[in-house]
Amino acid sequence: MRYTIENEALAVTVDSKGAELVSVVNKATGAEMMWDGQKEVWSRHAPILFPYCGRLKDGQYTLDGQWYEGGPHGFARDLEHTFLGAEGNRMGFVLRSDERTLARFPRPFALESVFTLEGNTLRQTITVTNPGTEELRFGLGFHPAFALPFDDAHTTADYEFRFDTPQTPVVIETGAATGLVTGETRVLMEKSAVIPMGDRMFDHDSICLSQLSARELSVVEKDTGRKVTVALEGFPYTLLWSAPGNPALHFVCIEPWHSLPDRADASGAWSEKPCAAVLGPGERWSTELKLTFAR
Repeated sequence: MRYTIENEALAVTVDSKGAELVSVVNKATGAEMMWDGQKEVWSRHAPILFPYCGRLKDGQYTLDGQWYEGGPHGFARDLEHTFLGAEGNRMGFVLRSDERTLARFPRPFALESVFTLEGNTLRQTITVTNPGTEELRFGLGFHPAFALPFDDAHTTADYEFRFDTPQTPVVIETGAATGLVTGETRVLMEKSAVIPMGDRMFDHDSICLSQLSARELSVVEKDTGRKVTVALEGFPYTLLWSAPGNPALHFVCIEPWHSLPDRADASGAWSEKPCAAVLGPGERWSTELKLTFAR
């Protein structure tokens, strides 16, 4: 089921499957600013990545002496989340552990998502709670996809990724075939605020950026200044991705992550996996995706 909140600037729609943001419409122009999820290109819009980000080595991990299988980015994006209600510019959802999740991840949890509109900004606040008696170790990331180009008069080359301050990002390399962290790194650029955009830049999958001090990263239309901005503060990793352009990019993702995929040499032990947080019984942890639409 899909639910909508709106204010004077934006209309926002979220699907209870995955508590996934599927639409942000500029009410003044009627423009859809999120990727529309065409199945032949990429069928998602802005999935929540939980209880891990990226891929597991050999598609499995071990916890409490047992092996569990898992696909990319965990299972929260594929499950129905309970709608908690909507009031004014705010609505919420929750995913609670049950027999389905415990068969894939043997830890109780509650994953609550609250969407709040403030002018032309959307905040998606996620709170993870540990209702169990053992520690809860997990990863989490966001994966919003923004429609590109903004209109038919522009092409991919008319856009760029732009930080609010000059950066020297360090790329954490992953295997093109496996998606696993290789242990190798490289400097993407030296003290520059701009990453040029091109239709072939994601032919070898995503670009994982680390060691950023920027507060924001935007997709900017160079000749008009129209942009979509993602806040980065508090996130150790930011990924750039799109389905490879055939022949052109249809969308771009700016993905703030709190954790990483497995390393290529990982043992498979959950206790060694990169994580967002480790919660004791009764503890909770929160993070927020902040999107600002100026287009």
